[in-house]
Amino acid sequence: PQEAAMQSEFPTQPSYRSQREQFLAAATAAGATLTEYPHPLKGPSGEALGTDVAVLGDPGAKRLLIALSGTHGVEGFYGSGCQIKWLQELGKRTLPADVAVVMIHAINPWGMAWLRRVNEDNIDLNRNHLDFNGALPDNLAYDALHEIYACTQLRGPERDRADALLDEQIRLHGWPAVMSIVEGGQHAHADGLFYGGVAPSWSNRTLQQIMQMHVAHADVALCFDLHTGAGEYGHPMLLTITQAPYPALADAQAIYGPWLYTLHTGADTLSETGVAATATGYTSQALIEALPQVRLMPFVIECGTYPGPEVHRHLRDDHWLHLHGVVHDGVGREIKLSLLEQFYPADSDWQAMVWLRRGQIGERGLTALPTLRA
Repeated sequence: PQEAAMQSEFPTQPSYRSQREQFLAAATAAGATLTEYPHPLKGPSGEALGTDVAVLGDPGAKRLLIALSGTHGVEGFYGSGCQIKWLQELGKRTLPADVAVVMIHAINPWGMAWLRRVNEDNIDLNRNHLDFNGALPDNLAYDALHEIYACTQLRGPERDRADALLDEQIRLHGWPAVMSIVEGGQHAHADGLFYGGVAPSWSNRTLQQIMQMHVAHADVALCFDLHTGAGEYGHPMLLTITQAPYPALADAQAIYGPWLYTLHTGADTLSETGVAATATGYTSQALIEALPQVRLMPFVIECGTYPGPEVHRHLRDDHWLHLHGVVHDGVGREIKLSLLEQFYPADSDWQAMVWLRRGQIGERGLTALPTLRA
């Protein structure tokens, strides 16, 4: 109803809508070609949602630099900001011959608009890129922990019990081991954390479409998936995350040398990066599989924010809000602003550091692109 909309306390700064407007303006000013992929749902104030693709340079170029934002919705504020700055910088220069830049803005627009890490189906997109015709990964260890995340109270005795249960697990097994179970992804509890879904999500299908339309013709491509939340505060890590070595891995390692952290995921893998190494269904792996004819290097830029336990607590609060709370009220507002801070710190030094590193990584990639063997 109209009254409810008028009284909404949902945060409006920053917002998906304003980021999208800035992205489209920067793309237009740079002379990029734009394609829109409309999402079926609306944002918190009824705004239209969609994923926008901007191609700078010759759309038929055989060497591509790709940047993807908003895989985890709320992390899209960093990713979108990077893309806007990138377009503003690149619009002032001429790209090398046969090189084009493809910016995929907010692949999870619903999550970005509603300030959630997951999508409209409570799906973590980085657990959703699987072959759903085959048997899904079975994370039985998560079942024993699910009640922690199904808690119906934000504060109170039930939440205290859930906290005690989590603390007990951490005391027995250690934080990394418990998180490798929780963050490994699960497909049995749609109301659980790190849910991977039982079918390809809208964002998954849309990304496949975008890849076929804008990338499949390329010989060589560097793709940067922009993330925040894992690792040390203000420390942007450059990773390449796949299930196994891929054909262009040696090239990727040659371009970035010791800056590049190579992570092969698997059931028994623990990683000190803060990134879930046990997870399956990562975007990076899906891109390699979808484009076997392209010499593709999938990178992740992961910008560290707050300590893992703190981020996790805020994710639990937001999870409670969408299961049991009222998104548009004062409590909802507090939860949303806290979650935003976890994934996009307001600290200007943090922001300066992550912008700087994105620029360095991008420049090195652009310089290398014309020299790479197809």
